[in-house]
Amino acid sequence: MSIKITEIEHYSKELLLAFERLAPQLSESAPIPTAERLQRIVQSPTTHLLAATTEEGTIAGVLTLVFFDIPTYCKAWIEDVITDSEHRGQGIGRALVERAIEMAKAKGADSVNLTSRPSREVARALYRKVGFEEVPTTVFRLNIHQ
Repeated sequence: MSIKITEIEHYSKELLLAFERLAPQLSESAPIPTAERLQRIVQSPTTHLLAATTEEGTIAGVLTLVFFDIPTYCKAWIEDVITDSEHRGQGIGRALVERAIEMAKAKGADSVNLTSRPSREVARALYRKVGFEEVPTTVFRLNIHQ
């Protein structure tokens, strides 16, 4: 199967339908993004939504890449890597992550970061295969909207 990795630059109903299918595969508690949220994402200069599309035009996977500058570094952050369960094991996740790394290098990022729950063993193995290393840190979170 041939997969094409592209950056989504315009909102479409197909994009919303893809997320309705894909978001629950990331996590049972993951909210399905609204049309308005997806429009903000694709219009953002710092947030990049990558999609893996099949020859038939089906979105088989997505990845979000965010860039931010702080006084000490330019960082890139990968979030919400999702490969459709019907297309797993075909290298889609790897292709998405490798494209995100290429984009980060091209934009001058000093590092690319991501988090992954310990239960996501396949995803964690993929991240290690493409060069990510676990770092000794603790993520703190404050949920503002509960």
